[in-house]
Amino acid sequence: MARWNSKKRVLEHEHSKFWQYRLVDVQEPNLMREIFPYEEVPHIDFDHMLLSIDPAEDIFITDTTFRDGQQARPPYTVKQIEAIFDLLHRLSGPNGVIRQSEFFLYTEKDREALELCLSKGYQYPGITGWIRAVEEDLQLVADCGLKETGILTSVSDYHIFLKLNLDRKTAMKKYLNIARAALDKGIAPRCHFEDITRADIYGFCVPFAIELMRLAEESGIPIKIRLCDTLGFGITYPGAALPRSVPRLIRTFIDDAGVPGSLLEWHGHNDFHKVLINAATAWLYGCAGANGTLLGFGERTGNAPIEGLLIEYIGLRGSANGVDTTAISDMAQYFQSELGYRIPPNYPFAGEEFNATRAGIHADGLVKHEEIYNIFDTQKLLKRPISIIITDKSGVASVAYWVNTRLHLEGERRLDKRHPGIVKIYKRVMREYDQGRNTSISTEELERWARRYLPEFFVSEFDRLKQKAYTLAAHLVEEVVENESIKSMDPARQEPILQTLLDLNPFIQYIYITDREGLKTTRNITHIVDKSKYESAKVGEDLSDRPWFIEPMKDGKVHVTDFYTSRYTGALCITVSAPITSETEEIVGILGIDIRFEDLAKMEEDESA
Repeated sequence: MARWNSKKRVLEHEHSKFWQYRLVDVQEPNLMREIFPYEEVPHIDFDHMLLSIDPAEDIFITDTTFRDGQQARPPYTVKQIEAIFDLLHRLSGPNGVIRQSEFFLYTEKDREALELCLSKGYQYPGITGWIRAVEEDLQLVADCGLKETGILTSVSDYHIFLKLNLDRKTAMKKYLNIARAALDKGIAPRCHFEDITRADIYGFCVPFAIELMRLAEESGIPIKIRLCDTLGFGITYPGAALPRSVPRLIRTFIDDAGVPGSLLEWHGHNDFHKVLINAATAWLYGCAGANGTLLGFGERTGNAPIEGLLIEYIGLRGSANGVDTTAISDMAQYFQSELGYRIPPNYPFAGEEFNATRAGIHADGLVKHEEIYNIFDTQKLLKRPISIIITDKSGVASVAYWVNTRLHLEGERRLDKRHPGIVKIYKRVMREYDQGRNTSISTEELERWARRYLPEFFVSEFDRLKQKAYTLAAHLVEEVVENESIKSMDPARQEPILQTLLDLNPFIQYIYITDREGLKTTRNITHIVDKSKYESAKVGEDLSDRPWFIEPMKDGKVHVTDFYTSRYTGALCITVSAPITSETEEIVGILGIDIRFEDLAKMEEDESA
């Protein structure tokens, strides 16, 4: 058969039913040892077929930060997922450059985060699920009200035979059954062809894709296919052979399996440093979607970094299409300050030194014209002015430039090169080279010296920990005062809740509740080693003159004291207190928590170690 191609203005061959590819069932797995010898680096073979690029009409990005991304780090909290989802919304822009974001659905926390993000009503990114190819998982999708879900459908013999203990025919039947079940529930399946770059493309993948397209035609619901380069074996070289060739894979699914490019999505990993170029190549050869994660977080070596995909998208399209590129810097700041993740300084677009120059001759060029050594206007597009790496050739003006840039000092706040602190830093730099140093000064060293000679411009570690203590204490007390047992004002019901709170948060020194008159109503809830120190704190003690009692009674809000020395233990503490209200919002008591600052600081050190 032949069909007219209006874009290329020629008749193109189209396979009829007599040409259709069919499943090749085999008795043992084809592990392609000539390409994947395992005891050697995988081989790259060529079939010399050269293809022309043919991008899809609409290309976009999809996100898996909360699914694959969470498999590479400690799970995000609900609040962190909310904040990151807001950043993805900004990065997407109004036209949906980041089209979708997929979520786990298995735990209460997963579902709470999902509901919170759905409640925002963002059109982009749309929210989808991810499940295994089992009926009970599909019910989770239906219960959450999602209209689309990814389904894990492993396609290589490595997975079908060695992991699932199935044969190809049984595996395809299993996958098609779960796809039908999704369609019956009105849910659009997105089948994840796991390990596509080690699969038998014509013996399994193409016949499977053809069957999926037949189901889509019968149901009227589009079925997407995600091509998952699970171990990063994909390559872009012209003339490379299947199954590793990214161009050949994309064109095979479009031309031979009849999958529209708009329903194809590429998901890669970075095992061989090719994750970003593979995703961009998939775009060029007709795949509409490229899947990634923020900062490339993902299983093992990670996924395509969304910030890199965004810049590549803009470069290919010649337009930002509404993308807020400055959100890349805000995202990086959030991951570093709120999540404690240290982005490598030279990491593209997000690292602190990605647009910095070390060579003295480069610094001289930057002073004359920054375009000489900057990739683009990083100040405009990323809110990141170009920076200089300090050496003995930099001069005092470069030190002043570094400090002003690092501390975001603008206008009248900018420090002149004659500022005493700048001069001291410069002298400290030159002393290093007088003593024989021949490498550049690191950002960590410069910041340490800047803190020493310009302390007024830095928030101290003590100030940062103090703010963390305030925030954490307020969060703890806000949650616990809403507990029904706490609201009951029955000490027998309250004390077990307070004991659990103490056990979960060892930095808490002492917890107590008073009635609305300020009389202590609970026993001493404290650690066993401190119990004897609180013997004088009796039930019925009048605490109505304490600021932590008076302030919440006056305004009905959470109150956090300044630091003080505990009269019971001698430790440096803060007290956080909050009103306990009845069903009619009347204040019926006050909950107080004393937090030991030293224990909180130790916990912070342990987390950052």
